[in-house]
Amino acid sequence: MAAGALTREGGEDAFRRLFRFYRQRDASDLRGVLDFSAPGGQVFRSQLSVSSVSDQDAYRAGLQPVSQWKAYGLSGYPGFIFIPNPFLPGCQRHWVKQCLKLYPEKPNVCNLDLHMAPEKTTDLWGQSKEQLRRKGSSKREPRSLLEKLRWVTLGYHYNWDTKKYSANHHTPFPSDLAFLSEQVAAACGFRGFQAQAGILNYYHFDSSLGIHVDESELDHSRPLLSFSFGQSSIFLLGGLKREEAPTAMFMHSGDIMVMSGFSRLLYHAVPRVLPNPEGTALPSCLDQPLASDLPLGSVIEHSSEEDWQVCANYLQSSRINMTIRQVLAEGQKFPEESGTNGKGQAPSEDSYHENSKVKRHKSNTVS
Repeated sequence: MAAGALTREGGEDAFRRLFRFYRQRDASDLRGVLDFSAPGGQVFRSQLSVSSVSDQDAYRAGLQPVSQWKAYGLSGYPGFIFIPNPFLPGCQRHWVKQCLKLYPEKPNVCNLDLHMAPEKTTDLWGQSKEQLRRKGSSKREPRSLLEKLRWVTLGYHYNWDTKKYSANHHTPFPSDLAFLSEQVAAACGFRGFQAQAGILNYYHFDSSLGIHVDESELDHSRPLLSFSFGQSSIFLLGGLKREEAPTAMFMHSGDIMVMSGFSRLLYHAVPRVLPNPEGTALPSCLDQPLASDLPLGSVIEHSSEEDWQVCANYLQSSRINMTIRQVLAEGQKFPEESGTNGKGQAPSEDSYHENSKVKRHKSNTVS
């Protein structure tokens, strides 16, 4: 009881207090944030299953051989693995383009579907690319539809009302993203991982992600995979209760986080999106071109210079995060449900589920 009282101030739990601290502070006051590019303290090297992923499969997914990855754990957080950018030069560009050009397309679902007629949300890329190409040349350029995108769901589509997945609201999961996820999961000791649901979050410098636990999946024995691209962010990893103060860490472009075991159901949040630490418009890892000769069977595709310019302009003030989950264990089925329509409404301002992008703007609208 005494320990719990010490973590509270004015009725606030310890997690909320630190969330507000990092949400409101100047970028110069971030001394308490872990940076895995210079690990120390509670950070230790984590062992990967090098033999579980062939070098060829890593190359096909756009990744360095697993033997070249660095992976870290955190004292007090068993099952948490942080992998600083293991992508091959130029390969992050593929995933950025997919998140902006392909994955928001129907039959996948996005936040704009909840506010706009179906015909208005087709071909968001085509409707936005000219505006994004001009970005920076005009101070008063209206925001494009892609800049109003907050989330996209893949595979089993999350229902914002019931906070559940269901068998009757499912579309094919992208094969390239499934392959990437399977390689990363296998390298972390989870062979046989099935990418069944994905939630893409689109952040801008004024965005944050509220305090939540990812518990809607029916199989918690499988990890949650998180991939980040673009500008940087502060990630808070807490405990099983919000009274436990979280650990703050940076996530930079290309970084991968894996939450498994004990860490799979911990509270977490993103209070802040920050300019990348190099002080350039884009981090240098995104400036690297893709090799001209891709391996046989590669899921990575070359982007045209024209397409990349649209993506690069978008990322100058944005961050994209992909979270991939296995919803069902092998042979498991959804419980029988009645009265659910699968889609759900827009998340409320007080919702703290990861995918709601709560407090994304003060008005909580997509405009």
